[in-house]
Amino acid sequence: MGEEFTIASFRDVADGLQAGQFDVGDRKKAASLDDLDPIYKQLLDKPVVMVLAVIGADGRPGLTPMWFDYEDDHILVNTAEQRPKCKWIRNNPQLTSLLLNPENPYHWVSIKSTVVEEVLEDDDPSVTTQLDKIWTKYTGEEPPYALRDPSIDEKRVLFKCRIDRIATFGKP
Repeated sequence: MGEEFTIASFRDVADGLQAGQFDVGDRKKAASLDDLDPIYKQLLDKPVVMVLAVIGADGRPGLTPMWFDYEDDHILVNTAEQRPKCKWIRNNPQLTSLLLNPENPYHWVSIKSTVVEEVLEDDDPSVTTQLDKIWTKYTGEEPPYALRDPSIDEKRVLFKCRIDRIATFGKP
């Protein structure tokens, strides 16, 4: 199990109007992603594209739609080392991920996390294995991952991130 974090559940209007709607309704401590209500955990397990927020070179958030993965209680961010986003993550390892239900945008989970480990593809074959896993999750195709930039010797980096806080909203 990872470190303890907070899950903040926002009040929504899925079951009608209520006092304090859109405010945090309750907070609970969690020790694992297994503590997440199944209606939100499903967003992590399905091929839902996340929006990853990182702080860019100009100090403003940069948003990138990406494939989402986790292992145990770590969020996994796999990116090409040559991309600016990789440098931005190294400069400010605090990330926010948003998974929005594609069938209902008022059902989402947001995860704030901090990079605790960086793994280079040249040093550890698990980076490629994880990339192949999410390739299959999102495309339904067999490995290997088939979107490497053919104009360069693309190298991948896997950032393992500790969960700091989760916010949830809505119902499927």
